[in-house]
Amino acid sequence: MSQPDSPPNHPGLADRLANTRRFSETLCQPLSVEDMGLQACPEVSPPRWHLAHTTWFFETFILKPHCPDYHPFDERFEYLFNSYYNGIGAQYPRPRRHLLSRPDTATVYRWRARVDDAMQDLLARDDNPALLALVALGIEHEQQHQELLLTDIKHSFSYNPLWPVYQDREDTDARAAEFAWINHPGGLVEIGARPGDGFHFDNETPRHRQWLEPFALANRPSTCAEYLAFIEDGGYRRPELWLSDGWDWVRQAGAEAPLYWFLDDGAPQYYTLAGRRPIRLNEPVAHLNHYEADAFARWCGKRLPTEAEWEHAANGLPVASGGFVDNRRFHPSVARADAPGTLLQMFGDVWEWTASAYLPYPGFAPEEGAVGEYNGKFMSNQMVLRGGSCASSRDHLRASYRNFFQPHLRWQFSGVRLAQSMEAPRGPSPTAIA
Repeated sequence: MSQPDSPPNHPGLADRLANTRRFSETLCQPLSVEDMGLQACPEVSPPRWHLAHTTWFFETFILKPHCPDYHPFDERFEYLFNSYYNGIGAQYPRPRRHLLSRPDTATVYRWRARVDDAMQDLLARDDNPALLALVALGIEHEQQHQELLLTDIKHSFSYNPLWPVYQDREDTDARAAEFAWINHPGGLVEIGARPGDGFHFDNETPRHRQWLEPFALANRPSTCAEYLAFIEDGGYRRPELWLSDGWDWVRQAGAEAPLYWFLDDGAPQYYTLAGRRPIRLNEPVAHLNHYEADAFARWCGKRLPTEAEWEHAANGLPVASGGFVDNRRFHPSVARADAPGTLLQMFGDVWEWTASAYLPYPGFAPEEGAVGEYNGKFMSNQMVLRGGSCASSRDHLRASYRNFFQPHLRWQFSGVRLAQSMEAPRGPSPTAIA
């Protein structure tokens, strides 16, 4: 659950709720009715399901318990659109969500409108801090599903040989910033959400001290050109570069390149939400899983940063400096070359894999009740990503934000930022290696 240090601003919260709910529907405007039910694999969900589940969240956790006169739109939806909250009850099987042609899209939109009206009425008459904290959590939850909606529809579209265009965009031939290392002295640092800094999820707490040895981070995420050099040097054929589980994944999946890449037909291409296009070599490489990011780092003679290193380096940096869903480009942008000596794109563009397993911080305790299932029960068999992506909302991110994903999955916009220990000998940069 969220841990607001003081009640969210009440009038501003109502406006932010309305804007967030509206933006989810805006993201669905380029989609056809047929698109709204697509589910390419069990781990993704149809767009219509995302619209319904986020509505379920507000109805289940807020309207039902706080509005005695509220009547659910359809009692059966509690089962259909419960994702994983066992404290609420049973859930419709996730792999079968594509079979739910009913309720149809028009019905889901009517349900959303009814819930939105009820939520605004509730906020107009009730400013209980516990209620406002739940509303803030619901907003952040919907922003997470906005990103999932985009990554899931991209994955589903990618199976169509017509290469559907979700939205066209313009690309440039901008060059990436020159590769450089940014040094950090380490020492005893504090990690986690700061008291008084506003909304955060419970997995970002408690704030605690951690010792860091001196380290360095790359000034920008690694690019498509650098990753292509890894591929051309036999990266997917060299078991010595891979974790044991990663090498098993390579062999089982027959992986030869990042997800959505095509290297066997002339110039390298990839599938994007703007259709199939030539790879822009100066862009951050995206759609890597943890195994690929780790193998690439080893090929470079470097490593992935720990999440504590990443957060310590990101503290104090402006979130507004990257590419987010707000600009509606839906694709990573080239790191600008006019800011030498600084960390670039720490927020937005691509999620950055870390070497850290998703585990509780010392003293962590989940909230009681079903909402407490939001984060804590997933602290096993997951790896941490940091920083956000081109499908993340700018106001959803912060330095302490912990994303997590299973190490073999890669349809999120996830890339890699290299790290090295200061005691390690300095090798050539990936650009030089390429």
